[in-house]
Amino acid sequence: MIDERWDADIAVVSATGVVDMLSAPQLDEAIRTALGKKPRALVVDFTAVDFLASAGMGVLVAIHDEVSPAVNLTIVADGPATSRPLKLLGIADLVPLHATLDEALAAVAT
Repeated sequence: MIDERWDADIAVVSATGVVDMLSAPQLDEAIRTALGKKPRALVVDFTAVDFLASAGMGVLVAIHDEVSPAVNLTIVADGPATSRPLKLLGIADLVPLHATLDEALAAVAT
C-alpha cells in the first residue's frame, strides 16, 4: 500500500508491507505524482515496510537521478529490512537517510 500526505509544502510518500517488483511501479507512480505537485521537499517513508527489494531501491535511484535539485529528497528507513540494504548498496550515500519521519521532516524543513 502506498499513501501520500502533505506537511505544509513537503510531500510524504509512505509505503507499507513489501516493496518488490510488483509494488515498485506503484511506488514510482506515487512519487512522480507527488513531484508533479511541486513540493519543496519529498520524504519517502519506509517505516512500515517489511521487505525492500532491489526493484524498490531502483525506483529511489531513478527518482534521485531525475528530481530537480530544488527538491530536497530524503528517505525514512530504520532496521535491517530497509536501512541496511540502502546502506549496503550505497543509496544512503546518494539520498539522506533518517530513522524517523519526524527527523526527516525536521531535516528538510530548514
